Amino acid sequence: MADHPKVLISGAGPVGLTLANELVRHGIPVRLIDKAAHRTDKSKALVLWSRTLELFDDAGYATDFMAAGVPAHGARISTGTEVVAEISFDVIDSRFAYALMIAQSETERVLEERLAAAGVTVEREVGLTGFTDTGSSVRATLAKTNGIPEAVEADWLVGCDGAHSAVRHGLGFEFEGSTLQSHWALADGHVSGLSPGDHLHIFWHRDGILAFFPIAADRWRVIADLGPARGADTHPDPTLDQINALMARRGSPGIVMSDPVWLAAFRINERKVRDYSRGRVFLAGDAAHIHSPAGGQGMNTGMQDAFNLAWKLALVIEGAANSSLLDSYSRERSAVGDRVLRNAGLMTEAATLRNPLLQHVRNAILQFAAGFPQIRHRVADQLAEMDIGYPDSPLTARSVEVSDGPKPGERWPQRLPEGTGGRRFTALGPAVVVTALAARFPRLVTAVPGGHTLQLVRPDGYVGFAGSSADSARAEAYLAALA
Repeated sequence: MADHPKVLISGAGPVGLTLANELVRHGIPVRLIDKAAHRTDKSKALVLWSRTLELFDDAGYATDFMAAGVPAHGARISTGTEVVAEISFDVIDSRFAYALMIAQSETERVLEERLAAAGVTVEREVGLTGFTDTGSSVRATLAKTNGIPEAVEADWLVGCDGAHSAVRHGLGFEFEGSTLQSHWALADGHVSGLSPGDHLHIFWHRDGILAFFPIAADRWRVIADLGPARGADTHPDPTLDQINALMARRGSPGIVMSDPVWLAAFRINERKVRDYSRGRVFLAGDAAHIHSPAGGQGMNTGMQDAFNLAWKLALVIEGAANSSLLDSYSRERSAVGDRVLRNAGLMTEAATLRNPLLQHVRNAILQFAAGFPQIRHRVADQLAEMDIGYPDSPLTARSVEVSDGPKPGERWPQRLPEGTGGRRFTALGPAVVVTALAARFPRLVTAVPGGHTLQLVRPDGYVGFAGSSADSARAEAYLAALA
């Protein structure tokens, strides 16, 4: 724990733990607090998608998650009697062409243990009660379980403290959106009768959706739509008998759950802030956006918030980049949040149609569309968040023509060279050009000679600039604007 941390992180869920790990990897002193006495013991968010795994891989520790998860290679949508569509994850344009199914409890364990190995301990039963951005630092007040308040000063504050974020409330940001008027049931337990075991199984029954997500061995997550809700009313948690009755009615024959680990009822919220930052204070993950679990992208989007913010904070704190770099965080990630919120909402709306005629039309359209390999490929990449980019970012160079390879704002398709992921821009291209750029900006750029196209790849694996060797002056101007 640092006496004066550069970054104070409120919230030690997957997003806060990811951010802390990334900053510590840069050598940035952090302090990570959480009100909970222990990390979660629930499965909660269940999947690490391909793009998130790539980011962890570029950072050097994707393999830490592999032993704790199982790969899922596709999704099957059916009515219980007829297959509507099958989506293979093997076609995802990634070196991780699958969904890694891993309980959130395990994701948090991996991240917390890695952080502890770096000498940083999560301070538990410590909550943020207030803060003031002075312009040169953030003064915060913490409350411990012993009731004694503590004043702490940090250079930056990041709220990764969930849907009821104290940091968001302190900023006074409105959490715009609504609660869907429907009840849902969740069950985590041992299931028999499902095949194949390495697929997500989604049943579009006339009474509502029933979905299965593999966790480990014969353990599955089950989610079912229970029908309309009224106002803010709640629904009692389901019993095992009720879950089995739902599965018998909506699923294919012979599916049975036993030994449940977790049974719960829930409502779906779709909410988001407009801005992810103000001054020296930032929001990430559920503190900034919450949405339907359809697509399983909530935690992944939050983790990608953390990766996006971490390299920018690190370069600014190290003095390698000017503070205006941080202005791009909210613009980039808010646009991604809008997109994920919209897509998850559309998937939920399609899955919960009640009108039999509309259900028939939905199924027919999906069955027809799924007959085209390019559409199945596009759907898989969208689920895996491989199609996320930053075309409208202030960090994306414009009016530069490239004949091949990814354009500015698009994802770099290869693994970043060892040591560059999350740390510096990678300059790829003719040796004389990229070597000169690295010499001019030694704390901002790592040179990787090779090829004729000149490309500047951001620390998070997105192309910032692309051109020919004749565009070296423009590449230098691009970097000079950041330094």
